[in-house]
Amino acid sequence: MVTGHGWATREKLDRAESRTRAALVEAAQRAFERLGYAQCTIADIAAEAGVSRATFYVYFASKSEVFAVVAQEVRDRFLAAQELKGLDADDPYAVGRATTAAFLDAYTQNLAFITVLEHQSLTDPDMQVLWEEIHSRPIGRTARYVERLAADGAARPAAPPEAVARAAGGTVAHFAPMVVADPSRRNEVIDHLTAMFLRLLGIDPEE
Repeated sequence: MVTGHGWATREKLDRAESRTRAALVEAAQRAFERLGYAQCTIADIAAEAGVSRATFYVYFASKSEVFAVVAQEVRDRFLAAQELKGLDADDPYAVGRATTAAFLDAYTQNLAFITVLEHQSLTDPDMQVLWEEIHSRPIGRTARYVERLAADGAARPAAPPEAVARAAGGTVAHFAPMVVADPSRRNEVIDHLTAMFLRLLGIDPEE
């Protein structure tokens, strides 16, 4: 018979295991960012997390497996940057500024890992898929938003929606290293990026 105490114990263990796994994933990202994929070892990841190699193997079968998990989490952070709540979808300025800020933050916080992932994607088809998703899925969402604004007469895009989306995303990626180098410029960069996005939409930032 399972008692209430037994369930509580299992739940406590589940939470502890979840925290350990999360700590390993976070440690793996830091280790990959610092060492690159080829030079990073399971021992490096375990040491970064403050656990043994045996503990690592409880949660992951290999270095490539934990790398894939980190890559998936980074991809999800970029997608989450376009899922902000409480915004008026009919206010291009509010949407543009909020999503630009969230996308820039996702880039700056994960820039070092993205660099490693891009290199790894050259030889690993699975990583190539994740690399493409980090870029193509946000571009697709932005393109659909631009298309809707244009159809409603709320925007006069300077180019087809996908081109506008690619230009906006590429500009954020270009400015991210500047913010990494000098975080105090974040708000200034967001101002510039928002103004450029609105111009691409054919909307006067001063309106």
